Amino acid sequence: MTWRIRISVTARFVLALAAAVTLPAAITPVAVLAAPAPSGDLALVQQSLRATSSMTADFSQTDRNGKVLTGTLTLKKPGKIRFQYQQGVPLLIVGDGKNLYFIDYSVAQVQRWPVGNSPLGVLINPNKDISRFAHIAPSGDPRIVSVEASDPNHPEYGRITLVFARDAAAPGGLMLQGWVTLDAQNNRTTIKLSNQKFDVPVSDNSFRWNDPRKKTHGR
Repeated sequence: MTWRIRISVTARFVLALAAAVTLPAAITPVAVLAAPAPSGDLALVQQSLRATSSMTADFSQTDRNGKVLTGTLTLKKPGKIRFQYQQGVPLLIVGDGKNLYFIDYSVAQVQRWPVGNSPLGVLINPNKDISRFAHIAPSGDPRIVSVEASDPNHPEYGRITLVFARDAAAPGGLMLQGWVTLDAQNNRTTIKLSNQKFDVPVSDNSFRWNDPRKKTHGR
């Protein structure tokens, strides 16, 4: 199985998620929403997202078949994000502020779509009002806040559930633990974060990439 096939969910739906977490290490599936979202926690999530101007972290990505890839995440608002996979994996995901790119160096292929068409827009657009398209999902643990977001007008964008742990030292009092995405074909991808660092200096050069389609062309 090729790397490209193994993370096809990531390529098409950019790591969208739909689960909750048991503090702090594991992300586990969530049942169907049982009750309306408490406005307090949803407001807290919005505050945390808006309070985070940049972030770096290590990540592990698990696909529907249980395959695990690791790497580093770099985020800078507005609109910039980079998933740098482990050595030997010829894949890269980069958001440059306007578009999100999926680059597969093994086949010299580049896919592009607007950042706003990705569930990751929840993370990297500080102006989004999540109360319009998100609700709190029950986690079964008072230390955990899980918020599920989707666009009912565009189910093809997938669904993402962001998972936070209550932490007074984190932006807005919530530490982002990871997320789960579910695409339109019900393919699940889980991201777990570790070594999170918030509001650290991040150069715009971190979101440049080499275009494999032309050896002399880069971004």
